[in-house]
Amino acid sequence: MGRQIRNCGTGNRRPVKIAVTGASGFVGRHVISALASMPDTVVTASSRRRVPVPAGVDHVAMDLGDADTAFERLGSPDVVIHLAWEGLPNYRDRRHFEVELPAQYRFLKALVTAGLPSLVVAGTCYEYGMASGCLKEDFEGQPSNPYGFAKLMLLRQLQFLKVQLPFSLSWARLFYMWGEGQAPSSLYPLLAAAAARGDPTFPMSGGEQLRDYLPVKTVAHQLVALARAGADAGVVNICSGEPVAIRTLVERWIAENGWPITPDLGKYPYPDYEPLAFWGSNKRLRSDLATVIAISAGDHQIFNHNTDKSRKS
Repeated sequence: MGRQIRNCGTGNRRPVKIAVTGASGFVGRHVISALASMPDTVVTASSRRRVPVPAGVDHVAMDLGDADTAFERLGSPDVVIHLAWEGLPNYRDRRHFEVELPAQYRFLKALVTAGLPSLVVAGTCYEYGMASGCLKEDFEGQPSNPYGFAKLMLLRQLQFLKVQLPFSLSWARLFYMWGEGQAPSSLYPLLAAAAARGDPTFPMSGGEQLRDYLPVKTVAHQLVALARAGADAGVVNICSGEPVAIRTLVERWIAENGWPITPDLGKYPYPDYEPLAFWGSNKRLRSDLATVIAISAGDHQIFNHNTDKSRKS
């Protein structure tokens, strides 16, 4: 029997069935929250047997080893938002390409082979490697750590797969994020924890590096909009498009929260696995794909990232 492809409909606001892998993770929890206000049928999946989900959302306990039955167990969805990835935040572990990459490809290939028409996959800005300045989607990736390398190779594998098994692919290349539920070792949680302890100073690097940060809630709504659009968008930077110095970002968080803490600059060296200054271009998202995803986003302001209540503690 031939493989049948269902059309999600570009820019369609009709309800669709959306499955989310990695639903118990930092981004996944916010994606589920964003989907709660949509009229869609939502199925979550993670390796955890019990995950708190909103009413009306089904949860399936599975991992990448369940590839052969995944599409059926997820309820034959119209689109999958694929966030699952093990081994973070150790970006330098060879496990990313020795173990995770083949398991990831086998899982996603099984979904597409079974009939999945549309796939949104989380990529990473580390695919760009040590490139500096404003990074556009058409820049050639030269990753400098195993995590970025594995993600880029997965993208290439899926692009080759599309030649033989047509499906819609949006590769959401995520830049930096902050918000509720983030790993304790990330910048914002470290600062918040130091303030909560009453520490007078916050040890950090010199703070001159330029980065691109979005509230995770904004990232979640953009991922949902891409998924609901069902578009074959290819690589899309999920970023603010606005470089910000880490020192400025930390000082902003301190001021907005009224924390009595002072940055202790220069205590740590700058990371050697990323350039001093890089940020993303979001022209594709804001211009080329704006109409499509705005329709799919409904009433949500997916480009409004100036404020986010999750920063308040």
